[in-house]
Amino acid sequence: MKNYEDIINRPHHVSRNHSQMTMRDRAAQFSPFAALTGYDDAIDETGRLTAERHELSELEQAELNKRLAILIGRQKEKPDVVIEYFVPDEHKSGGSYQTIVGKLKHISLPERIIVLSNGESIRLDDIMSINYENKAIL
Repeated sequence: MKNYEDIINRPHHVSRNHSQMTMRDRAAQFSPFAALTGYDDAIDETGRLTAERHELSELEQAELNKRLAILIGRQKEKPDVVIEYFVPDEHKSGGSYQTIVGKLKHISLPERIIVLSNGESIRLDDIMSINYENKAIL
């Protein structure tokens, strides 16, 4: 018997006990070995940009405190607010500035957070600016 002539025309065997592998899973068996697992992720993480946190000046901090005091006095009205705040990055120094628009639910001074009606909470120490009804709270 030459060149597998005894089996060449026989039907392909299909197991009764095991389901067939998908083409993707079969291909994965033959993919090259990744010697540097995580290397691509590390390169992507290194290239990801973050912003440095801007510390408010005494004047800016005083203005923000004034706006917070006015907002505390109006929190029963549940006003719409626009808050710019800093979100620290979990993996490297720095972070990003985010702006959120929502309806104020309450301000907790002991916890030092502002809670919006959508459940989002923002630390008072991370807030850079607050606007109320499309106008800066003066």
